[in-house]
Amino acid sequence: MPRSLSAPPIEDHALIGNGRSAALVTRDGTINWLCWPRFDSDAVFSALLGTEQHGFWRVAPARDDDGAPTPGIRRRYVGNSPVLEQEWSTPLGSARVRLFMPAADATGFAPARVVWIVEGLTGETAFASEFHLRPGYGSLSPVFHRVEHNGQARLVATSGYDCYWLDGPLHTVGHQGPVQADFTVAAGQTVVLSLSWQPAGLPLPAPADGPAELADTLRVWESWASTCTYRGRKRSVVLRSVVTLKTMCSMFGGMVAAPTTSLPEALGGERNWDYRLAWLRDWSLAIKTLVRCGFLDEARVFRGWLLSFVDPLDPGVLYGIGGEMGTEEYVLDHLPGYEGSRPVRVGNGAAGQLQLDVPGEVADALLAAEDAGLAPDPDADRWLLIQADVLEQRWREPDEGIWEVRGPRRHFTHSKVLVWVFFDRLVTLLERRNQANPARLEHLRAVRDEIHADVCERGLDQRGVFTQYYGGEDLDAALLLIPALGFLPGDDKRVIATVEAVQRELATPDGLVHRYPTQDVGGANVDGLAGHEGAFVPCAFWLADALHAIRDGEAASELLDRLLALRNDVGLLAEEYDPVSGRQLGNFPQVFSMLALVDSCIAQQHQAVELPTQRRAAPVRPGAVTAPAVLTAVEA
Repeated sequence: MPRSLSAPPIEDHALIGNGRSAALVTRDGTINWLCWPRFDSDAVFSALLGTEQHGFWRVAPARDDDGAPTPGIRRRYVGNSPVLEQEWSTPLGSARVRLFMPAADATGFAPARVVWIVEGLTGETAFASEFHLRPGYGSLSPVFHRVEHNGQARLVATSGYDCYWLDGPLHTVGHQGPVQADFTVAAGQTVVLSLSWQPAGLPLPAPADGPAELADTLRVWESWASTCTYRGRKRSVVLRSVVTLKTMCSMFGGMVAAPTTSLPEALGGERNWDYRLAWLRDWSLAIKTLVRCGFLDEARVFRGWLLSFVDPLDPGVLYGIGGEMGTEEYVLDHLPGYEGSRPVRVGNGAAGQLQLDVPGEVADALLAAEDAGLAPDPDADRWLLIQADVLEQRWREPDEGIWEVRGPRRHFTHSKVLVWVFFDRLVTLLERRNQANPARLEHLRAVRDEIHADVCERGLDQRGVFTQYYGGEDLDAALLLIPALGFLPGDDKRVIATVEAVQRELATPDGLVHRYPTQDVGGANVDGLAGHEGAFVPCAFWLADALHAIRDGEAASELLDRLLALRNDVGLLAEEYDPVSGRQLGNFPQVFSMLALVDSCIAQQHQAVELPTQRRAAPVRPGAVTAPAVLTAVEA
C-alpha cells in the first residue's frame, strides 16, 4: 500500500523555478506542488493540497526498514539563484543533491524541465526516486510506456495531449501507485534525473545534460543578480528576496502573486484563494521595489504588458499571466485541501471587482521606473490620461478595496488615498513633458487636491485617526502607508495618531499586524467572510516603515529584525503568520511579503544614512531617484 503524506508546515518548503513555472520542495526532497507548463496550468503534483495519491516526486536517500527518511544535514540555495542544494548523510556515505529548472535562453524561452543532480561525496549512498505523476490536480492517471531512443531506454507518460519524459535511472512501472528507481552514488559519481514536458506529437526531447544546464542556469542568475545596485545593510537578505521576486516573473509576461493556490490563511478555514495570476497591484508594487534595486528590464516588460493587455477605459484587477481576462473561480471538490482546509479554489472571483487603488499603484510604479532611468513612453502617458478621465468620474464610488472584500462595497480610505496617488504621480510625470497642456495640468492638480481634502475630512474619526472606510470606526493596516506614499508627512499628528492606534488595536505583542479587525460570528466581518486569519506579513513591514516615518527608528529597526527572523531557512515568507502556533500561513512564497521585506530594508538604510538632526517636511517618495539607489554601508 502506498504511504500517505502528512502535510509538512508551509514554511518547510523551498521554491525552484525558471519563469515558465515553479515548484515547491519539502525538506525531505519531495516536490509536492508543480503546475505545468505554466504557473497557472493544472498541477501535475498536488500532494500539497491532498495526499500522496494526488501526485509527488521524491529523490532522496532510500528509507530505512521502518520507512523513515534519512534527515538532510543542510539545505540552501546556490549563490544568487533558485537552484536548491541539499546535502544528505547516511551511515555508509554522503551526497549532495541539486534541484532546479533550467534558466531561459537568450530569447527568453524557458524549457519545461525539472532536473536533479545527485553527486556522491563520501562512501556510497543508496537513493530512491519515487515518482507519482497525477495531472489534472491529481485527478488523472497517465499511461506509462518505455521508448528506445539512441540506444537508451526512456520512460514517457502521456495524459491527453501532454507528454512527460522521465530520464535517468530506469524506473519500474506498476499498475498503480508511484514508479520507482533505486540507485547508488559513490564518492565522485554523478547521477542525473530529469522530467520534461511537451505537447504530444512533437519529436522526442533530448535528455537533459544536467551539468551543462546547471552551469548555464547559475551563470544566468548570477549575471542578473550582479546588476543589483543596492549596497546597503542586509544586502544578502535583499538579494535573496529579489531573486524570489524574479522567479515569479513569467516568461509569458505577467507576474504571479504566488505560485500556489488555496494554502489557507487560517487552518481549516475558508480563506483559501488562487494567487497564480497577475494582480496589477502586486506586480506594480514589485516593479517599484525592483527598480529601486536597479532592475529596469522587468519595468520595461511590465509597461509593455500593461499597454498591450490592459484597457485604460476598463482596467481589470487581475489577469492570466499571458494577459487573459475573465478568470472564472471554481472549486476542486476532489482535493481535501491543505490540512483539511477547504475549499480548494482555481481562478479568483476578485477579477470582477472594483478596486480604485489599483491605478494609483500602477502610476506609482511607472513614475518610479522613470525616476530610476527607464525612458519615457508617450503611449504610457496616453494610457494614464485616459485612465485619469475614468477615475475622475469614479473616485467618489465605493469599492472592494485593496483587501478584495466579498462583503458590501464601501468608501475605503486607502482606496481614496491611492486615487490621490494616481493624480499626484500623473501630474509629476506631465510636469516633465515639454508638450504638456497647461490647462489640463491645472485641472489634474485641482482633482488631486479635491481628493486630498475629501480624505482628510471624511476619513478621520473623532480621535483624529484614519479609519478603514468613511464613517467607520475600525482601523485598517493599509493606512500605515500614508507617509510612505507622500500623502502626509510622518510628523503630521494624524499620521502619528493612526500609527499608534494600529499598534494598540491591530498589532500583536510581537509586532505582527492584522489587516483589520475580524470577528468569530459569520458575516460580521467587513470582508464578508467568517472567522479570523493570521497576521498579514506585509502589514508588519509597513508598521516598521511607518515607525521610521514618525521618527521612532529604534523601534522600527527592532521590529524589522524580528520580522526577518520569521523567514524560513531559505529566506522565504508566506502571506500570513500565526504568532500562536509560530507557523506561516497563506500562499507561499508571497510576492507582497517579499517586496515589503525589501522595501523595509531599503527604508532602514535610508534612515541610517540620514543625520540624526535631519527632519523632512514630507517624506521622499519611494522610487523618486534620478538613478537606481546605490547605498553604501557595512553589510549585515
